[in-house]
Amino acid sequence: MTNVAVIYYSSTGHTHTLAVAAAEAAEKAGAEVRLRKVRELAPEGAIAANQAWAEHAAATADVEEATLADLEWADVILFGTPTRFGLPAAQLKQFIDTAGGLWFQGKLVNKVASSFVSTSQVHGGQESTLLALNNTFYHWGAIIVAPGWADPIQFAESNGNPYGASHVSNNTNRPGEENLGAVEFQARRAVEIATALKVGLQAA
Repeated sequence: MTNVAVIYYSSTGHTHTLAVAAAEAAEKAGAEVRLRKVRELAPEGAIAANQAWAEHAAATADVEEATLADLEWADVILFGTPTRFGLPAAQLKQFIDTAGGLWFQGKLVNKVASSFVSTSQVHGGQESTLLALNNTFYHWGAIIVAPGWADPIQFAESNGNPYGASHVSNNTNRPGEENLGAVEFQARRAVEIATALKVGLQAA
């Protein structure tokens, strides 16, 4: 069995929608899946002042928060984040920054890693955010599995991102069928490669 941790941050729900689709696709591909959100860092006042943010926080209150145990357990790590000035959200970055102990012990080596993103604008930093997350994976010794152009869904007009599934919300639009199809393909691809790697390492 391949273990998949889908770890994400989402303020108003766009990235959460992608994360749920990724988790469901990984399960359908035969993996055991943990869907986890990272801890919120924003003050309660800021959340309460934004209706969509407050509603999403309430709607996902039952989603478990990610722990380092989830990273250690996983064969596949899928990170999801909105972009913040071309970088991952601080909430996800803070969680990543706590993984130094696992990194030092070599417990993140050879894990399959991939990421997906949501932005409010076209050219809003999707690629730079995904590439920034790849920097983490390099340091971990993880195996980056990007979707590339390996499936027809990647050529859909609203996708076209070989680095990772992405969605443009314009602050209101939820991920559509093509966006969900892209993140589902990405999750399946990650599971398939991780499973093949496990079989190969066991046979070696």
